Amino acid sequence: MSDKIESFHGEYRWLSNFWPCEIIYDGGTYPSTEHAFQAAKTLDITERFAFINMRTAGEAKRAGKKVTLRADWQEVKFNVMRQVLAKKFTCTNDLGKQLVATGDAELIEGNTWNDTIWGVCNGVGDNMLGKLLMELREHLKVMIGPEKRGVTFGG
Repeated sequence: MSDKIESFHGEYRWLSNFWPCEIIYDGGTYPSTEHAFQAAKTLDITERFAFINMRTAGEAKRAGKKVTLRADWQEVKFNVMRQVLAKKFTCTNDLGKQLVATGDAELIEGNTWNDTIWGVCNGVGDNMLGKLLMELREHLKVMIGPEKRGVTFGG
């Protein structure tokens, strides 16, 4: 295993929020973590549940830029991401095992679309998605251990 996974493409596409995985979050069932995350940006129920039927994660991402943004979004967005990632990687044991199998590799959401909050572009960025995935991986190492069941991550 490499000491770095520098993008969530190719063999590591499953780390991407665009990866199809049913996410049950806050009363809705979404087709990906991207759908659930974008829906959480609004407290308007009609706007939120429209994300359930969006065909692609890209469509959800674009729609998320147009919703009525909840007043506390800047304060809660990282915890919301933590929660939807926990749903993704615990909804199927296989994805959780795959994440654990990345060992201690640094997970970097490298991108070309200038996202320097969730990822890294041209060597610059906070890489919050990668950091949250690595944090979750540490919790999953404990959860998957034979005598450590029931540990939760993300509230």
